[in-house]
Amino acid sequence: MSIYKYVSIVSLMLCSFLFSGNVYLSLEGNNLNYQTDTAIGGFQFGHNGCVTGASGGDSAASGFTVSASGSTVLAFSFTGSTIPVGSGTLLELSGDLTDDCLFDFVFSDSSANPLEVEYDDNANTDDGGDDGGDASCSGSQDICLSLDGANLNYESS
Repeated sequence: MSIYKYVSIVSLMLCSFLFSGNVYLSLEGNNLNYQTDTAIGGFQFGHNGCVTGASGGDSAASGFTVSASGSTVLAFSFTGSTIPVGSGTLLELSGDLTDDCLFDFVFSDSSANPLEVEYDDNANTDDGGDDGGDASCSGSQDICLSLDGANLNYESS
């Protein structure tokens, strides 16, 4: 295969990855926070019984109906409204919450197309310091690159 075909294929794959809808989630206290590059039309996720209620946040501000059962949280709009592109608190959850009690996130846009979801289930473990412990680089590398959604992160030694 010629180098031009290879570069074209890689470029196409990278562009389709970078421009797909992405939702990034993190749990801070009882707030399920989000950042999205595509308007959210609805979502659901599972939990291990840790959620006893869900309300508020940008879901309520956008007119979503939110339901929390013993194992699932479901949110959507009867009127077709969406949670706009941006970031904030998606929901305020009640219960005995831990980072790992939420799972199986399913998000869609207003046309029911699936959105890629990344949940940071270790959001409360990073102290924000520059101790170099967050990257997964081996000690023999001078530069370590990682892709986090559309963000290219690097660490050098």
